[in-house]
Amino acid sequence: MITKQLTKIAMIAAVYTAVSLALAPISYGNIQVRIAEALTLLPLIYKPSIWGVTLGCFLTNLIGAMTGVNPTGILDSVVGTLATFGAAVCTYYFRERKVHGIPVLSILMPVVFNFVIVGIELGVLLFPDNVVTGSLICGAEVAVGELISVIIGWFLIKVLERTKIFREEAD
Repeated sequence: MITKQLTKIAMIAAVYTAVSLALAPISYGNIQVRIAEALTLLPLIYKPSIWGVTLGCFLTNLIGAMTGVNPTGILDSVVGTLATFGAAVCTYYFRERKVHGIPVLSILMPVVFNFVIVGIELGVLLFPDNVVTGSLICGAEVAVGELISVIIGWFLIKVLERTKIFREEAD
């Protein structure tokens, strides 16, 4: 059972990283739509995916920093990864709180975490003379992209729910 879980975690991380790097021009910076963040909703249906999206985010940010496509550098490997990890954990824990059958709070966790955490990171890096305003502006820009990603993620989850790929009992 543990081998299947580790394989799925690695697969999620690989897909996250591959999609992010393939779409690198829109995956980094303050104005970004990191399509791979759609995977942050996987904890709605598969708890171990928390580790897959976290690892994928770390690898994406690290490779991006090493290749020069991530303008925030190595710092994003820590800060951005923490945002994704926190969002994925909260997505899992709030999955049962629903509005008209939709786990709205869970879906919004990646948006909120990235608005706050990545917004502050970018505010500090890009607006050192006015961190508060810079954080709000950058956070809002990142949140818009994140909202696009989680909307895509919701549709992805609806499709994946119909398969046996991420069912716990399938492990």
